[in-house]
Amino acid sequence: QVQLVESGGGLVHPGGSLRLSCIASGFIFSNSGMSWFRQAPGKERELVGLINSSGSSTYYGNSVKGRFTISRDNAANTAYLQMNNLKPEDTAVYYCVKLDGAASYSPPDFGSRSQGTQVTVSS
Repeated sequence: QVQLVESGGGLVHPGGSLRLSCIASGFIFSNSGMSWFRQAPGKERELVGLINSSGSSTYYGNSVKGRFTISRDNAANTAYLQMNNLKPEDTAVYYCVKLDGAASYSPPDFGSRSQGTQVTVSS
């Protein structure tokens, strides 16, 4: 079955950086686009960004554009979210979600998501 195991969250000061990793198994990773979402307490789930199966195409939500970078290593079955210049409003639980297709615009399959990791940005 699809399994996505996430790591890399934690506490960071404003302006700091973190990198999240999402290791996939149970499906052909190189055939699937991937996405990152986040949800803060009391707020709606928010799309952070998308990446297609080859890694050649990405899309970012407006709130993270220019600060966050999504990448992937298909040989390692791993997707990454590099977060730079973090702000307190980036505090949320972050999780990776498999897309139901190769393209970055493929719909997310929320039944195939990681366990989530807490990112807290605070001084």
